[in-house]
Amino acid sequence: MISPALLKFARYTAMRGVALLVTVCIGVYISVWIANMGGYVDNIRRSQITEGVGLSFRGNSLYQDMAPSDKQRLMDDEIERQVARLGLDKPFIGRSFNYLLDALTLSLGRSERMSSNTGSKDVKNILLERLPVTLVLFGTANLLTFFLGVFIALFLSRRYGSVLDRLSVAVAPTSAAPPWFYGIFLILIFASILGVLPYGGMLDAPVPLTGLGRALSMLKHMILPLMAWLMSTLAIGVYTRRTFFLVYSSEDYVELAKAKGLRSRTIERRYVLRPTLPTIVTQFAFTLIYAWQGAIITETVFSWPGLGRLLFQAIGMFETPVIIGSVVIFAYLLAISVFLLDIIYALIDPRVKLGAEGSQ
Repeated sequence: MISPALLKFARYTAMRGVALLVTVCIGVYISVWIANMGGYVDNIRRSQITEGVGLSFRGNSLYQDMAPSDKQRLMDDEIERQVARLGLDKPFIGRSFNYLLDALTLSLGRSERMSSNTGSKDVKNILLERLPVTLVLFGTANLLTFFLGVFIALFLSRRYGSVLDRLSVAVAPTSAAPPWFYGIFLILIFASILGVLPYGGMLDAPVPLTGLGRALSMLKHMILPLMAWLMSTLAIGVYTRRTFFLVYSSEDYVELAKAKGLRSRTIERRYVLRPTLPTIVTQFAFTLIYAWQGAIITETVFSWPGLGRLLFQAIGMFETPVIIGSVVIFAYLLAISVFLLDIIYALIDPRVKLGAEGSQ
């Protein structure tokens, strides 16, 4: 016989899963409309087709002696054929639901103007080619920011009011500037003036032949982006976590534990870190998700060939399939993370219960 607790858990899981699926559907459908500018991109693509066909006919000697009316008829037929091939002869609102269904089933289609380094125009291959490049840089950057932030915040919470603690509060506003802002100055100083680090890219030119040489070259190119990312995100992360630790350190049960004579390390682990664990887990989960996404402007400033720069290029080229594919991947990762976090909260935080109402 199935226990009532297991039934509650299954009902809660199903309701959360359905709610997140609906959210993903709405988010992806809105992205489809934004990426197509409500169908305006179709007009741009029709104009590009008309211009391309016109140029091909004017530059072809086979049509030089043809009557203008016959030539125009052939051009119109070719334009209609290309428009029909791309589905632009159908209303956008109908095609938008087809885009949504394809996106949700991860049938991301083919790019029109972009391709992978191997020449593939499949959106899936284009994204998968850039994914490891983004993970190397932003996985490293986000994990460094997270773990350094936790350890430094713990260190400062033990020394509340010290010079270092007041300094951390003073530098917290520096995180208001985005990483690419610091990146511009870092490039100016270390690449342009001092000439000790590269301006951007991922590898030296020519590319080193050995695996160790390529790894060292990549590490050298990662220094400036990592510095820019840490300068923009570490200070506010330290300040936020320090505040959480200080709040829980001043609770009455912490004072009671001190009065009982428990060691400071034991108090910190049981009564300070444990209540903040849900927040830390949440931040860590979203840290991993943002590592998949990359950063559009930061990758562009440093010429880092990852997903962020790919999305920037796709937006500039009105490459709708690539834009939607990037959004869909991020939406799924975000939904899965939120779903798993809801379950993890119930395991690590006794204050969270999986009630019959399906709410926390």
